[in-house]
Amino acid sequence: MSETTETTRASEIGWADFEKVLVVAGTVTRVEAFPEARKPAWKVWVDFGPYGEKKTSAQIAALYSAEELLGRQIVGVINFPEKQIGPFRSQFLLTGFPTPEGVVLTAIERPVPNGTRLA
Repeated sequence: MSETTETTRASEIGWADFEKVLVVAGTVTRVEAFPEARKPAWKVWVDFGPYGEKKTSAQIAALYSAEELLGRQIVGVINFPEKQIGPFRSQFLLTGFPTPEGVVLTAIERPVPNGTRLA
């Protein structure tokens, strides 16, 4: 096996490991500029239904305007520990795929209730 293949191969996990990660749908309720961020980012608040509203800093400003994000359903990981990002406390991970142009958000193909878990 080549070195590149070996270093990029993911470790296998069990179903119980996957179930520990709360990957849920939510709707963006508020977006604010984050001028203190080192890379272009937004402060984003999301309604996760029964899990409540949570906020995060997301480096997605290269591809998404505040107007495009407001009201959009996103996918977030909501059970990581909170993380201090400069003067802002991030409470969840907004999921996406890095590209040379910027991070492309994980898309939900059609609306689901806020708080719905990824299955």
